[in-house]
Amino acid sequence: MKRDHQNLTELQLYQTAEYPCSYLPNTRATSQMVAPMDAINTHNYSELIHHGFRRSGFYVYRPHCPSCQACQPLRIVAKAFQPNRSQRRAEKRWSHLYTQIHELEFNPEHFALYQRYQKSRHPDGDMAKDDAAQYRQFLLKSHVDSFLVEFRDEQRALVMVSLIDRVADGLSAVYTFYDTDIEYSGLGTFNILWQIQIAQRLNLPYVYLGYWIKDSSKMAYKANFSAGQILIDGQWQPFLKTQTP
Repeated sequence: MKRDHQNLTELQLYQTAEYPCSYLPNTRATSQMVAPMDAINTHNYSELIHHGFRRSGFYVYRPHCPSCQACQPLRIVAKAFQPNRSQRRAEKRWSHLYTQIHELEFNPEHFALYQRYQKSRHPDGDMAKDDAAQYRQFLLKSHVDSFLVEFRDEQRALVMVSLIDRVADGLSAVYTFYDTDIEYSGLGTFNILWQIQIAQRLNLPYVYLGYWIKDSSKMAYKANFSAGQILIDGQWQPFLKTQTP
């Protein structure tokens, strides 16, 4: 029987083989993976996320590339956050959306939106070909405190779904997908603003946004949120757009 407070010293790390980097062209990457997977729980994952680890399904990992330090873990200090003009517009535009929290259960409507999102935003990526089993493995498998959030409009049409982990000191934004039609512009920004607001209400210090990569256009939006911190040499430091890993 798995103990709820298993010590980090009981976990092991192993390094993956090289694979093509998902964010930087013509670059090879490796990761450190945590094992055994079934020993991960909310308690020890709350510690692992402090050291730059992230979760994908049951897998907990962090980039570990000897010749590249481009992936920088990024989090927002919730109470210190101040939205900029563009973010205030997004908040005003989408504040009417209805939200509902769900357990990690398969929903055909969610999966259909996920497929449309992948084909629109990442048509050349592997996830654009995900079937229902791969979707379940990626989004609906977790050993930690995880939940789904639906965002619906006035007609109750589904426009966005977000997978979020709750850790000891905050919320971790795992993955979000939404309707990519032009009329829904700004939904991704609104989603992060919503998570920051929830963290504030729950008196949770941080919202973890995963990795920021300076030279990746896919990651550029993360730099637009104030009160950011990035993990450098094992220490969380104020985030400056001009800093170089």
